Amino acid sequence: MKISIIIPAFNEEKTIEKVIGVVQNLPMEKEIIVVDDGSTDRTREILAGMSSNVKIIYHEKNMGKGMAIRSAIPYLTGDVSIIQDADLEYDPKEYGEIIKPIIEGKTKVVYGSRFLKHNKAIYLRYYLGNKVVSALTSLLFCKRITDEYTCYKMLDTEVLKSFPLKSNGFEIEAELTVKLLRKRYRIYEVPISYNPRSLKEGKKISWRDAVKGIFTILKYRFVG
Repeated sequence: MKISIIIPAFNEEKTIEKVIGVVQNLPMEKEIIVVDDGSTDRTREILAGMSSNVKIIYHEKNMGKGMAIRSAIPYLTGDVSIIQDADLEYDPKEYGEIIKPIIEGKTKVVYGSRFLKHNKAIYLRYYLGNKVVSALTSLLFCKRITDEYTCYKMLDTEVLKSFPLKSNGFEIEAELTVKLLRKRYRIYEVPISYNPRSLKEGKKISWRDAVKGIFTILKYRFVG
């Protein structure tokens, strides 16, 4: 089973090469699509030196994680696709566990949940923001979602391509989740490891993204 790996990147000069290296060494059939979202540090220079088996898409200005994902979708050729942040918070070596429910025919959508196992503490405001949007979605759809804003969302590629996604920022996490549930896809969650980085290390999501997420959930739950 071929896996397409989408890596949105914005000013990740310290980690982008290592992340891509880890992904390249995974023992599975794969394609890597990196979207440089208008980086102003050395990220573009580093990407320019990557091997030819890495597809790189460039945005001329920073447009947000959602837009980066949307830019990559037309190029996906794998059976399944997953989103990989360009920092070191998530471990690509866990793809094997995430893909198992899809291989076993249990579902077409798997989320890696950081809250189904013990992990390092994250900033309280991020934790609470994620819990609020996850709880709201769970309530509106009567489905238990523990980690709606997880980076690790693995989907059947045709399912991912079937949605006309519109979000530009982090609220794409909420939009995709709501649209999956509206189409009655089962979201299967598996525990994953998480090594959160600090604001000084470049963490970009903020409490404002949780507010946007709430409005996005309500919008696509009731409007479509």
